[in-house]
Amino acid sequence: MKKVLVLLVAVLTLGFSAKADHDQVITFNQLPATAQTLLKQYFADKVPLVITMDWDDYTVVYDSGEKVEFDKQGNWKEFDCRTSQVPSALIPEQIKTHVRATFPGTIIIDLDRNRRGYEIKLNNGLDIEYNRSFQVVDIDD
Repeated sequence: MKKVLVLLVAVLTLGFSAKADHDQVITFNQLPATAQTLLKQYFADKVPLVITMDWDDYTVVYDSGEKVEFDKQGNWKEFDCRTSQVPSALIPEQIKTHVRATFPGTIIIDLDRNRRGYEIKLNNGLDIEYNRSFQVVDIDD
């Protein structure tokens, strides 16, 4: 009985991890309308290299290495622009104001939104985490 239980747990674990790692390649037109609109507005000059969908999000990767992630409804989750700046209009004003005042001359190259708040990465290597009220809760270098 013990062997059967261990085997069952192993099979279920492998099944869930295989499903979680299964990304499906899709076309631009298969993205939610909200995601398509944002990409057309802010990334119109870039051509997607690959667009994938998995059980909880969409990922668009460009040939420059930039990456944009969306949730299932098409709301943005993350902009990873690698070395270029995240489009300014997409950055909450409170974060832009804080970065300009505290770290002049830097640019935001990564912007991540989650249920706790926001995380950004600056081109000087600093990672800053904000809560939902846009208060700094952590800075890592």
